[in-house]
Amino acid sequence: MSTYLKSSKITNRAGFILVLWGVIGISQFSVAQEEGQDQPKQEDESYYQKPSILDKWAPGGNFSLQFGTITYVEVSPMVGYRFTDKFTAGPGFTYRYFKIRGFEASSIYGPRAFARYVIGRQFFVQSEYENLSVAIATGDPREPITREWVPGLFIGGGLFQPIGQRAGFMVGAFYNLNYDSTRRVYNSPWVFNAGFTF
Repeated sequence: MSTYLKSSKITNRAGFILVLWGVIGISQFSVAQEEGQDQPKQEDESYYQKPSILDKWAPGGNFSLQFGTITYVEVSPMVGYRFTDKFTAGPGFTYRYFKIRGFEASSIYGPRAFARYVIGRQFFVQSEYENLSVAIATGDPREPITREWVPGLFIGGGLFQPIGQRAGFMVGAFYNLNYDSTRRVYNSPWVFNAGFTF
């Protein structure tokens, strides 16, 4: 096994452990804060009813589409679980299709996981881990293209615009701690994106 493959596996495990540790730590902190807050007194018993299991799930993601000389399609669904009113975490999946007219098409795909904490009503901080399968040129005429798994560990935050009681639109900036210019999925370690949640 090459040194590169060993280091890639170590990076994947470290990234997953870091996100998992963050999910557990923030959820414990959030639950402790909410339990410590005084509950407002209301006569209406419905106020004290726990939300249903469906109310705890928050599907969302982002979608991009472009046609012409360059065809680009991205579908990145995710499903979060609301551990508290402010903390949500869960899995997702990314698929990207890219084609320049006259050249061979390429696809990028793989799983991801995120942890998000909302500050106030309109701000959030977030960490995200992804592991994408990417086609990479080898320079070897016998096997010019090979697929490799490229991990990414992002930290950042942004603005959250609520739409109704549960839904919202998000825009954020994130920095990839695992950015590798020799195996680029993104043109820069900084990634800007927008998405939605229900």
